[in-house]
Amino acid sequence: MPQERTITDKLFLVIKGLFMGAANKVPGVSGGIVAFVGGFYEEFIYSLQKVNLKAFKLLFNGRFKSFYQYINGSFLVLLISGMLISYFSISRLLDYFLDRKELFVWAGFFGMVIGSIYYILKDYRQWGKKTILACFIGLIVGLSISFLNPATENDHLVFIFFCGIISVSGMTLPGLSGSFILILLGNYVLLLVDSVNSLYDTITEVIQGDFSFMENKERLHILTVLAVFTAGSATGLVTLSHVLGYVLKHYKAITQAVIIGFITGSLGVVWPWKKTIFKTDGMGNLLKDSNGDLIISNYQRYWPDITTMETWGAIFFIIFGIFVLLSLDWYGKIRKEGK
Repeated sequence: MPQERTITDKLFLVIKGLFMGAANKVPGVSGGIVAFVGGFYEEFIYSLQKVNLKAFKLLFNGRFKSFYQYINGSFLVLLISGMLISYFSISRLLDYFLDRKELFVWAGFFGMVIGSIYYILKDYRQWGKKTILACFIGLIVGLSISFLNPATENDHLVFIFFCGIISVSGMTLPGLSGSFILILLGNYVLLLVDSVNSLYDTITEVIQGDFSFMENKERLHILTVLAVFTAGSATGLVTLSHVLGYVLKHYKAITQAVIIGFITGSLGVVWPWKKTIFKTDGMGNLLKDSNGDLIISNYQRYWPDITTMETWGAIFFIIFGIFVLLSLDWYGKIRKEGK
């Protein structure tokens, strides 16, 4: 499965990591779609499967080169580097535009999901009774998730561990957004805002030689929550990769049909025309997270007014999103012809 890569291939893998990281950041968008459409989904799952007991034995025995080769390290390092760069660049840019041009951002992602459905469907030839049923089940599950109401925040450590397992689903399951699932579980703010801010504050204080956080029970609790969430995420990433690796090997056609249905169902989450519903207290006052941002509770979807310029602007970005995905198809064909 590991491939020899040219400098150009490595650069494009980092770029794919950029897009994967950006997609994982937005509630409703799945980084797994990027991996699936980008043509590296199976290698991604294969590489994660290699993070196992044998890998840790190689690591602890000091056989670092063997460990790196065994886990397909060059692939993972390039991809994860792209994700990390994205966190400090593209994802911040997305936050900026989500604040100011939310409709157009959602429209772009909506178009990209449509484009990805076409991209996957055009080469899928295994339709039959079983695969059609599998696709339909994936569609129903995807749509159902889109319209669920979120739960209340829960910081019980067992539940936090479970949240960690679920949150990485966006990386491994195309069409399932880990961020959106955390909103539904009620813990998006706690785990992706408050916990990250607490870690950042703690690191800053430690660098300055300030260890007063050790006396702050609330800070220690949130850091514990983050540690448990990280452990759950790591567990989920490795566990899900093994499960997906098995089903892709033994039930590839059915698995791909479920993914096609799931991605189609996810269109309900990224539907551009929706009103954001923010969380309020018992008195109706808007609640804010530790960044001072309003806390998203859910979305209220509606049909657009076709007579407004804003609607036509959103339609333009839908078409642009589709074009972005079709350009990946074009790039893939050019590469094949060049070999």
